[in-house]
Amino acid sequence: MPKIKIDNNEIEFKPGQTIIQAARDNGIDIPHFCWHPELSISGNCRICLVEVEKIPKLVIACSTIASEGMVVHTQSEKTIAARNAVMEFLLINHPLDCPICDEAGECKLQDYAYKYSVGESRFTEEKVHKQKHVDLGPRVMFDGERCISCSRCIRFCDEIAKSPQLTFVQRGDHVTITTYPGQQMDNPYSMNTIDICPVGALTSKDFRFNARVWDMSATKSVCPGCSRGCNTEVWVRDNKILRLTPRYNPQVNSYWMCDHGRLNTFRFVNAEDRIDSPQLRREGQLIKVGWDEAFAEAVSRIKSFAKDEVAFIGSAYATCEDNYILAKFARSVVGSSNIDFVRRADNNFGDDILKQNDITPNSLGAELVGVSPSKSGLGIEGIKKGIKEKRIKALYVIKEDFINVDPEIENMLSKLDLLIVHASNQSKTTSVADIIFPAATYAEKNGTFVNFEGTIQRIRPAVSTVDADRALDGFEMSRLDKFGTSFDRWARGTKHDAKATWKILTSLAGLLGHKMKFKMAEEVFEEMASIEAFKGLTYDDLGEHGVKIKTGNVEEKVNA
Repeated sequence: MPKIKIDNNEIEFKPGQTIIQAARDNGIDIPHFCWHPELSISGNCRICLVEVEKIPKLVIACSTIASEGMVVHTQSEKTIAARNAVMEFLLINHPLDCPICDEAGECKLQDYAYKYSVGESRFTEEKVHKQKHVDLGPRVMFDGERCISCSRCIRFCDEIAKSPQLTFVQRGDHVTITTYPGQQMDNPYSMNTIDICPVGALTSKDFRFNARVWDMSATKSVCPGCSRGCNTEVWVRDNKILRLTPRYNPQVNSYWMCDHGRLNTFRFVNAEDRIDSPQLRREGQLIKVGWDEAFAEAVSRIKSFAKDEVAFIGSAYATCEDNYILAKFARSVVGSSNIDFVRRADNNFGDDILKQNDITPNSLGAELVGVSPSKSGLGIEGIKKGIKEKRIKALYVIKEDFINVDPEIENMLSKLDLLIVHASNQSKTTSVADIIFPAATYAEKNGTFVNFEGTIQRIRPAVSTVDADRALDGFEMSRLDKFGTSFDRWARGTKHDAKATWKILTSLAGLLGHKMKFKMAEEVFEEMASIEAFKGLTYDDLGEHGVKIKTGNVEEKVNA
């Protein structure tokens, strides 16, 4: 491979790479505002100026192609002086909004002002004033005075969202960004412009003035909004999720996520209709009880049915671990082969960017771990028919509002002698249940999802539960790092008394005389690794970006 020398470090580069790309691939930082690895080159911020030997003037690293034998200086006297000048120019008209700016703490302009600026301004005239608090669309607010005209947002709409909606107007010292006449920035990916804006010019209407970055913990997770499984950061303060942001994964979602996933997949975690304790139906009413009483009731009533009279509904919203233990509980503990899960699709949801018509995060995973009927068992349609004919007398449902599958199901469920439901929030199905176990959400537990392409990825607890606090009693705090968890978040805020579904099922199994010795989701996954698709894998192997697994023809079956 050809070589280039940057600051006396000889590095290899791929033919066609620019200086900034070659430097980045080798861990050398060159400051930049307008350049983004997934967008076209604009070359208008000039902060990436570098000195190249045998070239009389400084060049911008973002658009200058690297060539064999090139010698680049990013820390020379000329380069530093140029950076200082560029920073001084960018800050001339920039408002002193840092104390009230949502971008504070994550702002490139702040970082570079500290690192590369001279720390004082020679500009004594009146700053140029532009419009503030401009509605660009239903989800994004624009502050014209903060904008440094990097054009990242314009290029994103044109190139990634494939929806040209923004442009520059009034070019000159009053240049600003606006939407085209009669339009607004309402594309399904509009909020990615907030992430890539290097300053605080574009802000989220949903998150504005809610918190500063240093007030929150950020936990690596996966979006449950569809089968793409976009990698995310879950931002929490006082045990409450305040925002989701995309996390880079080149194999899954690159730097992006859709607005739907960003705004609609965490509301239920904070919602007022959370189920906070087990509930039993007494004289037609659901009453709150303790866990031991709920377990005892469930065990007593499950024992009263023949194995063929019980059916199980798994969930593509539940983790692989939850579904695996459900399948094991159904077959090995109860002895029933009547098990399946609901496939959910919205043909109006998907697109050719990220969004998939399968609006669940783990349908492929549920199939792989055995949540499907054997030859002698009943699938969804068979279970529904069995309930109608009173051959199925007890139904065990996890993480699924089963009534929403079919309007007739609500009447069908009234024919059951027993309905047990694991749910995190109240629903039509919980309203007719006989026993309800409060289930932890994806943001409150460890586990894995398998996306539509067969990539298995980790989710981690971002929000604490009462059960998690119990588990931490006497737990080595140093081990929290292994699970990507910050201890700070466990000490504050409201906590729901919910358990992971696999943990509820293992408790029931023990009371039914079948001990499952799992204390952590990691241990469940280790046993799951006996399945061919997960062969030999551990949580450590999954890392931050997941692992592509072999799914055989299961993927075709799930998406059929």
